[in-house]
Parts: sequence; structure tokens; C-alpha cells
Amino acid sequence: MFPSALARRLVLKMRSMRRREFIAGLMLAPTMRVAVAQQPAKMKRIAMVHPSRKVDELTINGPPFYKAFFEELSRLGYVEGQNLAVERYSGEGRIERYSELAREVVGSHPDLIFAPHGALALALKLATTTIPIVAITGDPIALGLVPSIAHPGGNITGVTSDAGLELYGKRLGLLAEAVPKLSHAGYLASRAHWERPTAASAREAAKRAGIPLTAGLMDAFNEAEYRRALSTLKQNQVDAIMVSDEGEHITYRVSRSSN
Repeated sequence: MFPSALARRLVLKMRSMRRREFIAGLMLAPTMRVAVAQQPAKMKRIAMVHPSRKVDELTINGPPFYKAFFEELSRLGYVEGQNLAVERYSGEGRIERYSELAREVVGSHPDLIFAPHGALALALKLATTTIPIVAITGDPIALGLVPSIAHPGGNITGVTSDAGLELYGKRLGLLAEAVPKLSHAGYLASRAHWERPTAASAREAAKRAGIPLTAGLMDAFNEAEYRRALSTLKQNQVDAIMVSDEGEHITYRVSRSSN
């Protein structure tokens, strides 16, 4: 993630005020905390929904993000297995499944849904107008999550890590610094992402820098589409590739050892 983006956190209002005490426990950093009135009197249920990570990664023993998440919940008095039940779901990187997954999550009737992904949060919003949803997103207005920042309404709250469209242009600048002889860059993304303002900003930055930017576009997130898109970029002889910030890429990441 990009530390500079954290300076522009946005906390949205929530319609269901009676759940505010519980939602306070989900704020992961001091600047995101709200006051907690008292300890919960009964077991609370949250649904954690990730676009691509495996469900066994969404634990205190998983990536640092989730370790911090559960440690903060514990500090505020919410301990899984004692007064907190956590149900975990993964979209497995399949955007076409988000609507079905959202209905499944909503149908389990949790007290709250935590979704660190804009498109997934939108699918959940369309599936329920009553269950509170805590989302970590880019621009919530551009995503269609809220009509405005001043008057968001609805059942969505959360934070944004969006530092503005200029961030995507700066990514190209960083790529040029990493590859000094960069003369042709590639952009790996879904076709839907390529049409968004974020990709348009990257294209504009490439134009200003005089660096051709070729897109390797995918119609879905699966191995065949990755191979096809990367083959396109290889045929166009790009020197380096920018990868979109779509969370679905996590499903197909490959860890390589230093050897």
C-alpha cells in the first residue's frame, strides 16, 4: 500500500446507530477509533469478506493486516470464540461471483460485514440496506458506494486509502526510476478497470512523459486470461509492467524464494 494515501482517510456516517459500539472495535488504527461505551453483553457476529484471499488467511496468524485487526478487536474487548463469532468468505478473485457471494453473506444475517474491497462492498450494499458494512475502498463516490462525502447516508461506513488520481501517474514515475531505460510500459488490468478514471490518469501521465503505455486487458481473473494478457504485452515488447491495484490479483500471486 502507499503510506501517503493514509493521510486522506474518510469516515462515513452509518444509519444504524445502535451498532456503533460494535463497529468501533473494527477501526484498525488510532486515528480511526471511535469511543466504545461498554463491553458487549452477548455474542456478536461479523462476516469478513475478501475478494481473493483464502479464508484461512483471514486470521490473526495471517497477513499483518489481519493480525493488527484482531489484536485491536481484542484490546477493545472482542475476542473470537468468547464474545465474537467470525464467519469468513472469499470471492476467489471471481468478480462474476460477487453478487452471489453477497447474497450468501447477507443471508447468514451477521451483525456487521467487513469488506476491504470497493467492488465487493458495492455488491454487498446492493444486497442489503440494513446490515452495517465496514469497507476499505478507493474513492467511495466514484465507486457508487455513496452519493456524496458530506451526506453518504445508507448503511456504509469505513475508510478510503485514495490519495487522488495523481497517485496513478506517480506510479508510472516510480516505474521509470526503477527502469531507467524505460521506453515502452505495459499496464496489466481488467477491461473494466481500464475504463475507470484511475487508468485514464496513468495513460495521461504516460502521454506527458512520452512513454507509450500498452494495455494487457483481461475479461476475467483466471490463468488463461493472465497468459493471454501477458502474451499481448510480450508481443508489444514492453520494458516493464504496471499492475492495477485490483484486489483480485492476489489470488494469482506467486511467491518466489530469494534463490
